[in-house]
Order: sequence, then structure tokens, then C-alpha cells
Amino acid sequence: MAETSLREMPGASRNGGSWLSLADRAYHLILDQMLRGSLPVGSVLSRRKLAEQFQMSLVPVAEALQRLEIEGLVESRPRAGTRVKVPNADEIRERFELRQALECQAARLCAERSTFQERLELRRLAENVDALYANLAAQTSNDTSGYAVNKYHADLHMRIAEYARSELLKSEIEKNHVLIFNWLYDTTAGRRILPSTFHADLITAIVEGSPQKAEEVMRGHVIYGLKSIQHAMEPLLRENWRLKR
Repeated sequence: MAETSLREMPGASRNGGSWLSLADRAYHLILDQMLRGSLPVGSVLSRRKLAEQFQMSLVPVAEALQRLEIEGLVESRPRAGTRVKVPNADEIRERFELRQALECQAARLCAERSTFQERLELRRLAENVDALYANLAAQTSNDTSGYAVNKYHADLHMRIAEYARSELLKSEIEKNHVLIFNWLYDTTAGRRILPSTFHADLITAIVEGSPQKAEEVMRGHVIYGLKSIQHAMEPLLRENWRLKR
């Protein structure tokens, strides 16, 4: 997951720099609700209601929404309002392609540069992620469990990027929100079932195979579920999202 969504949200001071810190806090609060599923894709976003919920004025909330819109997570339309962005099939495909480009290179470099201890750590994390997904699939819908699993999943992928030892590559993965978009799409599609060794197989290819094999397996790993996510978005694209004040 991108760094901004994983670190603890900063507090807000009412003194110097208050608008900047409040806007940053509003940004993280909105993003957190999106990832938890309480503001799923297509949700209408009212500045007034969010300001009341966060107990702040409209200005920092508006700045937070503008930042989310620039990042492609929110969209606005005249006389309709603002909502969590509903991507079309091409936009989803392009997000998957960008994630492939960045994470396949991370997998190649991780295969070349990770240490023995780091590889043991990746194996442990992957086994835990697979076990968490198996438990999630056996449960009824539970937003809290889903959030925890997705966070652990994002942490695993960021660890791969970290062990690739390319700060620029890791920064691009964070800056482009490739794991946040994946998390948000999975939450929207309600994806809870994955192959039993989905992440263990990925890590095996990275720690035991050649850089080329690591890239190949990561490519297939990333593209998995693309069609189902595109299909899940189709009904949302047809919904009327005029803001009810």
C-alpha cells in the first residue's frame, strides 16, 4: 500500500499551519473510510457532511477532496457533486498495467538483491497472507477483517519493493498508489477468495527463481482478477450520482 495510507494519521493543530495539518488529517480520514469500505467506490461525498463528521470547517475538507481528485481517487462533475471515483474498464486496465510495470521490476530486483534473512521474512509473510485470505473466505462479510487482511497484503508487497533496494522504484509504487487502487478495487468487487498458495507461490518464484522467473510470476499475480473487477464496476458506472444536499 502507499505509505500515506499505512502510517498513523497526524493530528491537527489549531495554531500555525492549521489548514495544512487539518487538510492532511481530512485526507487520511477519507482515504481510511474508502479502504475500510464505509465509503466504497461510487459513494457520494458531501463536503458539509464530512466537515461535520470530522468536526472541522469546509476548507480543509475541500482541500483534502481536491488532493484525492488529483490522485484519481475522487471525481467531481458540475451539478452532480463529488464521489469516490468509479473507473471504467480502460482505466482499470491501465492501473493494472502500471502496477505490473512497477511491481515486476521490484520482483526482479528483489530476486537479485534480497538477503537470506529477508527471503525468510518474505516467506513467512506470504504464508500469513494466504492463511488470512483463507480465514476471510470462510467468514461472513466482515469489513474489519477485510481491512486487516488488505493492510497485511499491502505490507507484503511493499516489503518486496523495500528489499529490491531501489528507493526511487519504491517511491513510485507509493506515489502512484498502485496498492491503494488494488485494495479499493478488491474491496468494491468483494474479492475474498484466492488460490490457497497464491502469495507463497509468488515469493517462492522471487526467492528461488531467476529475476526473469520472478518477473513472470509477478506479472500473472498482478493481473489476476482484472476481468472480475471490471465487471463489478459496470453497474456503478450507470448509477445517477447527483449529490443530495
